[in-house]
Amino acid sequence: QVQLVESGGGLVQAGGSLRLSCAASGRTEYFSALGWFRQAPDKEREFVAAVTWIGNAVSYADSVNGRFTISRDNAKSTVYLRMNSLKPEDTAVYYCAVRRVGAREYAFWGQGTQVTVSS
Repeated sequence: QVQLVESGGGLVQAGGSLRLSCAASGRTEYFSALGWFRQAPDKEREFVAAVTWIGNAVSYADSVNGRFTISRDNAKSTVYLRMNSLKPEDTAVYYCAVRRVGAREYAFWGQGTQVTVSS
């Protein structure tokens, strides 16, 4: 079984920065990619960024491209999301998730960490 634990959320002023971490446990050799998603109040969950577990292919939502950076440390089984130039519209619960090899969907999810950006 895979377990994911996010940390690093908090309250920050607009223009500030935060770094989220997601520590994964379990059979990491079956990981294909790790992703970050977010869900704001009364909105659907949306994709933020993803990185492959092998290699270094990354992808970003248009809304965060150029401001957020995803990275991983395989030795620590941890993925990070560095968020710069934060905006009030970035306020949401941020979740990390794992997509396994051969799967289309992200099957394992963390509990989420709250990010609040004040104007």
